[in-house]
Amino acid sequence: MVSGKMKRFTAAALLTLFAFTLLTAYLSPFAYMTSTAFKDLHQFSRPDAPLWPAQEKSFTWEGKEYPLYHVPFEDGERILALVKKGREESLFVDPQNPEAGEIRWEGRWRTLEPVWEFSPRWENFPEAWEAIDFPRLFRNTLIIATVGMIGTLLSSIAVAYGFARFRIPGKKVLFVILIATIMLPRQVTLIPTYAFFARIGWTGTWLPLIVPHFFANAYNVFLLRQYFLTIPRELDEAAMIDGASPLRVLLSVILPLSIPAIVSVGIFHFIWAWNDYFEPYLYLATKPELQPISVGIQQFNALYSNQPHMIQATALMGLLLPVIIFFLAQRAFMRGVVITGVEK
Repeated sequence: MVSGKMKRFTAAALLTLFAFTLLTAYLSPFAYMTSTAFKDLHQFSRPDAPLWPAQEKSFTWEGKEYPLYHVPFEDGERILALVKKGREESLFVDPQNPEAGEIRWEGRWRTLEPVWEFSPRWENFPEAWEAIDFPRLFRNTLIIATVGMIGTLLSSIAVAYGFARFRIPGKKVLFVILIATIMLPRQVTLIPTYAFFARIGWTGTWLPLIVPHFFANAYNVFLLRQYFLTIPRELDEAAMIDGASPLRVLLSVILPLSIPAIVSVGIFHFIWAWNDYFEPYLYLATKPELQPISVGIQQFNALYSNQPHMIQATALMGLLLPVIIFFLAQRAFMRGVVITGVEK
């Protein structure tokens, strides 16, 4: 009995350790980005600087500031202020008792470890905000992502509803053809699509980034169709007996029961549109006033490549809204991904 409990406990502990290790590895880049965004540029030039945002602690003595160091003595380590540097001998002052005067220490002061204190630099964010005109980039990205998400939901729901509920000649063949478009590489359609949009004069506008999403997407149609199929047809028939049209069935029966899947599709598209770089750059390279965050941040990175703290501060601001949306819709999103069916 005891052996069985120990085995279960060991298995649970190992599984928890594995999950924690995996989660740590996955979140470590985000943790590094967040930490770097609050650092000072001077901290990057110090190889002995900590990983967290910090600055060297100092002590003011006789009107001047002196850096603090961890100084070893025979009776233990003490934190002292270095007031006079020497090759083999230096002078220090005790911040706790400056009246005691200078303390002589033999050794090379460069080998001493400085005292660091937690000091996030909040000024990075206002500077980045002004440098890239963040309100303009945020507005452009929000419009592109939101309008495209609305188009994706309207078109994908309509197509998925047709495949899930209506008897259409050759429906299975059409659905297979639709799903087969998933295997079509993006590079194959890139040049014809650009040539078409250039011919009708849409380059340099938001239209190539928004209008195509009003014509459904194979991924989203598949996800919504599979969810619609889990909804019992008896609910449709009961609504039709009461006089509901197919559109009323969709609005009053199917959609209220499909909120998790709809939220999932909406979040998928919103985050994809928010992070998309290639197509916005392709169509808006000559229109900086229309460019979204992804393009603006990339251009900012090219100008400030020697200032990683500013780059990460900009990236963190651009990432903030998608993260907030994901956590607010987390429950519905996870239910939509798992597709657990309808609760009865």
